[in-house]
Amino acid sequence: QEQLVESGGGLVQAGGSLRLSCTAHGLLFRNRQIDWYRQTPENQREWVAGLTIHGTTDYADSVKGRFTIPRDSDWETVYLEMNSLKAEDTGVYYCKTLFRGFDYWGQGTQVTVSS
Repeated sequence: QEQLVESGGGLVQAGGSLRLSCTAHGLLFRNRQIDWYRQTPENQREWVAGLTIHGTTDYADSVKGRFTIPRDSDWETVYLEMNSLKAEDTGVYYCKTLFRGFDYWGQGTQVTVSS
């Protein structure tokens, strides 16, 4: 069964770093758009970053220069590298991809940045 599994969240101090993982089961990320979103404590869902089918990346202005999206060469895992974390980066982070016409979301992983 196709699914996305995330890991890597946790509690970190402001200025610190975390690396989130999104691993695909039953599908590969090759030639697929992969996006990272976060749900803030105010219950707002925000788009954070994306890796296009062409391999290019794009980032929300709020994380540009601090976050990147590396991936494994086998196209099974995509990461969200988060540096210089701020309190406003706190939230539940989700990865998403489109597969056979359906959006697949991970289960989410909590990131808490203490100021």
